[in-house]
Amino acid sequence: MDLLEKLRPLLAAEAAAEAYGAGIEPTELEQAVWLRLLERTRADGPPPQPAAWLRGAVRAEVRGARRRARREVPYDPVGDGPPCGPDSRPAEHAEYAEPAEHAVLRAETSRALRAAVRRLPGRCPLLLGALLSRADLTYREIAGELGMSQGSLGPVRSRCLGCLRRMLTAEIAAPELWGKER
Repeated sequence: MDLLEKLRPLLAAEAAAEAYGAGIEPTELEQAVWLRLLERTRADGPPPQPAAWLRGAVRAEVRGARRRARREVPYDPVGDGPPCGPDSRPAEHAEYAEPAEHAVLRAETSRALRAAVRRLPGRCPLLLGALLSRADLTYREIAGELGMSQGSLGPVRSRCLGCLRRMLTAEIAAPELWGKER
């Protein structure tokens, strides 16, 4: 059976499941993945595990579509100036760039969150680390990596988030008495 015919039903299903969450049409997503497969096949030949490659390509295309959607700025022919708001500032233009203070605070918050996650007990650091990962893993992939059943991920995640919430509340709450200076 030809590789394209073998992958067509899987791609249609994956595209239908993922496309609307990214705000694109499933057919557009399918075309992008077929193009990616064609480029890869020309350069390196067919992937050794076509189904796994296809699922990864679909997720990569969806992530790209989400990034593009965040950067898009609607055109307003009657507007007096550039759009405002942090989500409507294209990063390509320095005058619309996020202030350096915001970028530093966001990076520091992310660093503090990841440090707190690493201090959690049991499987929590691994589970929350996988959920925070840029790899955009599915529950099935996370369950496989951690050797857990997919059905137990949600309850364990809830317990881990509760533990993280309690830990951060204790750290953020005033370490000294309120209203009194040392």
